[in-house]
Amino acid sequence: MKKRDFIKSTAALTMGAFLPSPLWALSKNKKLRTAHIGLGIQGIADLKATAAHSAVEVVALCDVDAKMLADAKKMYPEAAVYADYRIMLKDMEKEIDAVIVSTPDHTHAPASMMAMEMNKPVYCQKPLTHHVTEARAMRKMAQKKKLVTQMGIQVHSFYDYKLATILIQGGIIGKVKTVRAWSPKNWGYDGPEPQGSDPVPDNLDWNLWLGTAPQRDYKEGYYHPSNFRKILDYGCGTLGDMGVHIFDTPYNALQLDVPRTIKNDCRPPNGFGFPEKNIVTYEFPGTDYTTDTLTWIWHDGPGAPQAHEDLKLPNNDKLPDQGAMFIGEKGRLLLPHFMQLPRHIVDGKYVDLDLSKVNKEEVGPPTSDYNKESNKHYHQFVDACLGDAETTAPFSYASRLTETILLGVIAGRFPNKTLHWDNEKARFAEEEANAFLDAPYRKF
Repeated sequence: MKKRDFIKSTAALTMGAFLPSPLWALSKNKKLRTAHIGLGIQGIADLKATAAHSAVEVVALCDVDAKMLADAKKMYPEAAVYADYRIMLKDMEKEIDAVIVSTPDHTHAPASMMAMEMNKPVYCQKPLTHHVTEARAMRKMAQKKKLVTQMGIQVHSFYDYKLATILIQGGIIGKVKTVRAWSPKNWGYDGPEPQGSDPVPDNLDWNLWLGTAPQRDYKEGYYHPSNFRKILDYGCGTLGDMGVHIFDTPYNALQLDVPRTIKNDCRPPNGFGFPEKNIVTYEFPGTDYTTDTLTWIWHDGPGAPQAHEDLKLPNNDKLPDQGAMFIGEKGRLLLPHFMQLPRHIVDGKYVDLDLSKVNKEEVGPPTSDYNKESNKHYHQFVDACLGDAETTAPFSYASRLTETILLGVIAGRFPNKTLHWDNEKARFAEEEANAFLDAPYRKF
């Protein structure tokens, strides 16, 4: 099933239904009725953080795993429960004001697109989509419907990341020429594809878990509940997981669009799992905050990053486990991941940050309370749905960031080959790479 046909079929479910309540109607009692799709570890975190807003009423819960669904139901006993998000959205269209999507990556777009077709604001976890074409479709749909949207990159709203953005845009290190970012996490799989099948657990609807992905036999420990990120059909590797978080601030601060070229230094493709180690090099057109061309190097997997002069710290200090380094004309700025202040480095020495000119209202107060920091991003979405705020990671932004990430993922199919991306045409110059921009949807 092609994606356009899937969109048409989901739209058909909603023909003749009423449009959702306008913002002024929701604001009468300041309540936002939310439906939550996906209730795994991240889904429960999303559920708790969203529901912590005093204006939220959780009315529907959906998961293909009956155990996860039952655990969430204990927390919100008044909520209706479903295994199939399509049935939930159809049954409860008039009772749902906004939808939170926290599924594995391959279901982000199908669930979000159906909700947006029904004129529902959507909060969708990162990476926004599994394929480049889906990211562009999500952006187009949100724009067409004029919907409130937010991608789940919670650190986007954290104090230290907003501070780094202000410092970079204020010229603290001059124009930036290079960004180096890294994570030693390993959401790759270099082993063989598993053979045979195992009995599907009684609590799991395997067909619904697969959703639009190709049919595959269930194998214990390889997919559900927590290993999907490693597998080509369901996740986006370490780059699609931690890369979105760590790319976000440099990408936002430098006002980047999508890259012109991408190269991934990794092992040859095995047709099943993502490489365990990747070095992805992007070249971006320049912006007001960069030199004429910006080079961006990403390292992931065990041992990341490789040693480099750009990453040497004063006093022989050790690099943070994960983070990004901005290299500018007048120095460097280190941004650890996460909840640590950026460090300014000039001529091999740390320089104290001058925060006297930083607008405190713009960044908010610093805090060591993770939940308080994380909740900001969710509550911003809720407030925007009620007409009281604007989101800072809407799909108009999130789709471009996700596209950038996914281009690096695709480059992993062509190790050490430079791919050339045409932003206007949304195609590679290398025709063989275009096969990975999209994938057919399975009927389920």
